[in-house]
Amino acid sequence: MSAGELACIYSILMLHNDGIAITAEKINTILKVAGVTIESYWPRLFAKLAQNNSIDDLVLNIGAAGGAAVAVSAPAAAAAGGAAAAAAPAAEAKKEEAKEESDDDMGFSLFD
Repeated sequence: MSAGELACIYSILMLHNDGIAITAEKINTILKVAGVTIESYWPRLFAKLAQNNSIDDLVLNIGAAGGAAVAVSAPAAAAAGGAAAAAAPAAEAKKEEAKEESDDDMGFSLFD
């Protein structure tokens, strides 16, 4: 994430917290006062995002976006050679083996 994106996100959060309508001009004003220089298109994009979506919903559902990113990256990793995709099942297999070994450590087994 670039510094421009972060600056716009913080500006939107400040405006939303104060109950002020989020516009590109207000985002630019906050960034000028803060002394942050960014590309001119970021405030317009983030203002449009704020108009089309509820900021409260975006903040509350921030964890949901992380799961989607993982689901999208898995097919990309498989297409890139499959090394990452093969690592996930191997990790799960190790967890299952560890569970089986823990039963043997208890001092009894099915055939004793």
